[in-house]
Amino acid sequence: MRYAQSTAKLALALFATTAFTMPASAETVLKFAHVYEVSEPYHTCAVEASDKLKAATEDRYSIEVYPASSLGKEVDINEGLGLGTVDIIYTGQLFAGRAYGPIAIGGAPYMFRSYDHWDKYRNSDLFKELADGYMEATGNHVVATTYYGQRHVTSNKPVEKPEDMQGMKIRVPNAPLYMMFPNAVDANPTPIAFAEVYLALQQGTVDGQENPLPTIQAKKFYEVQSDISLTGHINDALLTIVGGPTWGQMDEADREALVSVLKETAECASTQVRENEAKLAEWFREQGVNVHDVDITPFREMTMKLHNGPDATWDQETYDRLQAIE
Repeated sequence: MRYAQSTAKLALALFATTAFTMPASAETVLKFAHVYEVSEPYHTCAVEASDKLKAATEDRYSIEVYPASSLGKEVDINEGLGLGTVDIIYTGQLFAGRAYGPIAIGGAPYMFRSYDHWDKYRNSDLFKELADGYMEATGNHVVATTYYGQRHVTSNKPVEKPEDMQGMKIRVPNAPLYMMFPNAVDANPTPIAFAEVYLALQQGTVDGQENPLPTIQAKKFYEVQSDISLTGHINDALLTIVGGPTWGQMDEADREALVSVLKETAECASTQVRENEAKLAEWFREQGVNVHDVDITPFREMTMKLHNGPDATWDQETYDRLQAIE
């Protein structure tokens, strides 16, 4: 009897030890979710990250990427971070701003003077403070920023001055600050999920939409819209966010490896997006799309009046610090 008890205790101790050490010795597959197409750099660079993470963690962790809203829309995958149903996401700043308002400032229209202004902001102390604030509010960790491109208006007519958008029913992502630009020019912003935009344009549910040129190409919006007007109203970016539950279960060395790989992934995609963006206006013209160069000054002036209005989710000090970055 005493032997049997000793054997049972030994077995239990071995089981407990094995259960405790399993996550460190067996490969854990992290779910990386986003809403973009498999042809886009965000996805292809993320896929490449898996082998890099496996090598950096001695096969303890790998990544499986779920594109094109396959694990849910933007709102769903943001919620999934805290629930542990997804581990990593790309998301727009304005979606992250639902949980911590100040971080949305980087996605507001005409907030940046140029790409260089945006690039300095993402590497600034201000952005680090906003990312820390988001982490304190949500428990999730912003670890990288990817350039998404300048957002432009597509429609079935030219948009060359603010008056051309008056009354236009324009699709925007389902985050309130995306409505700031349409509201400034007296258009009619209409939130529609990303996966449903093509059909909405095709069926005339909306008159137009706005996105960067690489996204307009990847989602084939040019097939159902005759005109692209280069309003450049948002220098947009995607945040790479790791969920709190995932972060908490990794040891420090593996977290550092993950962050390093995701930063490299962000640079991979950012470089490709910039390269694509530079040549796509001409590509669209070759496809027969009407591409219009636009004087953005009147659009910008009308929009800037709303920067610190009732829709702002940041304070004046944060705004002033961002504008002072040179």
